[in-house]
Amino acid sequence: MKRNASAVWQGDLKSGKGVVSTQSGALKDSPYGFNTRFEDAPGTNPEELVGAAHAGCYAMAMSLALGEKGVTADRIDVKATVTLDEVDDGFAVTKVHLDVSASIPGISEPDFQEVAETTKTSCPISKLLSADITMDAKLA
Repeated sequence: MKRNASAVWQGDLKSGKGVVSTQSGALKDSPYGFNTRFEDAPGTNPEELVGAAHAGCYAMAMSLALGEKGVTADRIDVKATVTLDEVDDGFAVTKVHLDVSASIPGISEPDFQEVAETTKTSCPISKLLSADITMDAKLA
């Protein structure tokens, strides 16, 4: 299975502008630029897109792991906070912190924590990232 997304950039770093699109059409010419990445202007940026991908992947992977334990979540909420830091050779995504809150009837706290930790490393996007991935997981 292969999926794709694309970006078009025009201009220099600070005043240039770009758009990103996804194969599915979920994003179609969504604007991004220096100001959306470093100055909180409206539009998207690569870090929030990675965060959305990681949060979505984690929620689905947790659902799979719960199913393997014979339970189904009523709801899994995941927020991925991606940190972009200036390092010696430029910028790098140095951390991803996952905040997980789930409502899962019939699971104990220890079993939930085990599933949460296993999912943190087994989700395909977690495997993709070389950044330090941390998490807080709460059973609601």
